[in-house]
Amino acid sequence: MTPKIGYIGLGLMGGAMVNRLLKNDFNVIVWNRSREKIIPAIKNGAIEASTVTELTQKVDVILMCLLDSKAVESVVFGEEGVAFGGAKDKVLVDLSSMRPDLTRKFSQRLKAQTGMGWIDAPVSGGVKGAVAGSLAIMAGGEKSDIEHVRPIIEALSQRFTHMGEVGAGQITKLCNQIIVGSNIATIAEAVSFAEKSGVVDAKKLTEALTGGWADSQPFQIMASRFANRVTEPMIGASDTMLKDLETARDFASQNQASIPMATLASEMLKKLSLLGLGARDICEIMTLFDDNLPECLQISR
Repeated sequence: MTPKIGYIGLGLMGGAMVNRLLKNDFNVIVWNRSREKIIPAIKNGAIEASTVTELTQKVDVILMCLLDSKAVESVVFGEEGVAFGGAKDKVLVDLSSMRPDLTRKFSQRLKAQTGMGWIDAPVSGGVKGAVAGSLAIMAGGEKSDIEHVRPIIEALSQRFTHMGEVGAGQITKLCNQIIVGSNIATIAEAVSFAEKSGVVDAKKLTEALTGGWADSQPFQIMASRFANRVTEPMIGASDTMLKDLETARDFASQNQASIPMATLASEMLKKLSLLGLGARDICEIMTLFDDNLPECLQISR
């Protein structure tokens, strides 16, 4: 029998994922703090719940994609939250990105209160991947819960990987963000380097390096945008990547891990935020190179 699905948090990613589920003939009940964001989903066939508790009571699997751990805690444990409608035969799939230790804490708390299973399943692939159903989703949780939700998650993704116990999905996502964040900073550096050579047309870097070892999906997307100073349509906010890199730095410190490249990328994005550009597209990172990097980010020879 097809499980009944509830979805909480219809931002850019959540809205795209709900539409993907509807196109795959799933019945979806939705809730969002600001109602206007669920109107497109309702027009496409989703059903509105008046509260999170009502949604939880009516479904078997709850998916949520929220901004941060505070939003997750509020929706799950706050007034009229998931915990007030939960039961041991239900599973919560958290597609948000947040600290692994908080994920484990929230999971244990929900289990104790309701018996519900918790899967942390952060995603990679952006809005484009959510629309196409080509996300990479990395999950932590009990194997039985993972298999229970697999048909749902596979409708959203090209790859759904069980990485281990609760929290493992979040740690894997931090690995992803370390790679992507460092890569973005390096691509911006290369574009600026080409521009300031006075000889190389930076707009031709994508053509020149495609197929070589420098090639990657971020390179294909970012190099041209950087060279042309394109910031619309928005790929992702600088502050979103900064949040994840700062989480990675905290986790690295707790576990005696060294992440120097991600640390430098984080400091660059922090500078961008201080300039008032944190809510804008991450391609604004070129502003730092256009104005010359501040001394604190330069490596002395």
